[in-house]
Amino acid sequence: MVQSYKHEPFTDFSHDTNKNDYLTGLKTVQAYLGQDYDLLIGGERISTEDKIVSYNPANKQEVIGRVSKANRELAEQAMKAADHAFNIWKKVKPEVRADVLFKAAAIIRRRKHEFSALLTKEAGKPWNEADADTAEAIDFLEFYGRQMLKLKDGIPVQSRANEYNRYDYIPLGVGIIISPWNFPFAIMAGTAVAAIVTGNTILLKPASTTPVAAAKFVEVMEEAGLPKGVLNYVPGSGAEVGDFLVDHPRTRFISFTGSRDVGTRIFERASKVNEGQIWLKRVIAEMGGKDTIVVDKEADLDLAAQSIVKSAFGFSGQKCSACSRAVVVEDVYDEVLNRAVELTKELTIGNPEEQSNFMGPVIDHNAYKKIMEYIEIGKQEGRLMTGGAGDDSTGFFIKPTIFADLDPNARIMQEEIFGPVVAFSKARDFDQAIEIANNTEYGLTGAVITKNRMNMEKAREHFHVGNLYFNRGCTGAIVGYQPFGGFNMSGTDSKAGGPDYLLLHMQGKTTSEMY
Repeated sequence: MVQSYKHEPFTDFSHDTNKNDYLTGLKTVQAYLGQDYDLLIGGERISTEDKIVSYNPANKQEVIGRVSKANRELAEQAMKAADHAFNIWKKVKPEVRADVLFKAAAIIRRRKHEFSALLTKEAGKPWNEADADTAEAIDFLEFYGRQMLKLKDGIPVQSRANEYNRYDYIPLGVGIIISPWNFPFAIMAGTAVAAIVTGNTILLKPASTTPVAAAKFVEVMEEAGLPKGVLNYVPGSGAEVGDFLVDHPRTRFISFTGSRDVGTRIFERASKVNEGQIWLKRVIAEMGGKDTIVVDKEADLDLAAQSIVKSAFGFSGQKCSACSRAVVVEDVYDEVLNRAVELTKELTIGNPEEQSNFMGPVIDHNAYKKIMEYIEIGKQEGRLMTGGAGDDSTGFFIKPTIFADLDPNARIMQEEIFGPVVAFSKARDFDQAIEIANNTEYGLTGAVITKNRMNMEKAREHFHVGNLYFNRGCTGAIVGYQPFGGFNMSGTDSKAGGPDYLLLHMQGKTTSEMY
């Protein structure tokens, strides 16, 4: 009997044993830096001359690994392999599919600090952020395995006299998993295994900045006993391989996490019926946010400032759930703003391999350039309180930045920056604060800091986001506890780590027998 699900605990690095284990993990990763990683197609490893080179964003000279790059011909080969494997995998018992996930979770748990250390190296994640990413990957494996066991016998429906009706779930087919770089282990693994455990086969195209973490995960799934062709690893360019696979007539669904622009483009392309296609493709998309923490006049103001700073600058603000807007009722605006500035000035920034650093780099040169451009826009639109500077001499470091007195329609209040920048805006009262919070095309996360129960209930009803938190920050959803996904341009409200997420990868089949 499978035990009930409990989320993977975060590591307490104040204990020397845990600290030393992490340092050992960093040494393990250091020993295999610069290696080559092959594609995996139908169980065969394929090396290509064309490589994606993964660099350490904190030390841009350091190569993490060189990953073979798929082209259209290889993507077609992978599609055929996945299509063939689907006919076998869909008949495998759900219990067996779930067991592969449980075995993979056990392997990752044993190598937890190694995987976290790889995220520190490849994605620039500080220790706590990397540890949480790995824990979430384990959580997804454990949670989706258990969810599948609940769904395996379908859902009971009514039967009449001399009639027996059943409602079962069957897998969809071949899915394309396009995963992001900001949670290069958790989201990549979670989206992949949700599709796999439900009986589908997949082509995994990870982000080009973090392909080594994905390659290591593929090795784990092989070790856990996943049959050939069920998971095909095909990193490559979005323009060449991504579009080709989204358009492919044998693609049954696309599971995408990334930017709004790429997400809407995938949604549009997937809606077209191509020659030889006999279904409407399903799209599961998570596309970003412009998330607000609202502070009421009746609030714990220190908690408010702490929540804003942690949610805005954790992992350098590179989370779709990051707090990029603080809307504070005018009675307490100055106090919260000044406290947030004080706390921000205390933050340490530097190489994330050093445990003492709260913040590491941003992911690459393009991100650095874009964020620095937004900081220049912020200087025109608001009052720079702290930060506003960057240094890309050795890695891509940007100081945590606060702007004050923003108009709700200012660009840095509306556009997703995806970096360590938070904009403060003043509200007349709580009602106007919620109005400003909703004044964006996104609807992913939000938080409200208040002691007023009626205002809490008002926010519960009117603050239009997929994940709303009270008296805490707006980042850090835990699998099975806070199902995660947003409204409007934040995606298809596909709640990852929730009770109905697996259903998005299956279709319902009714059978009715007369006696």
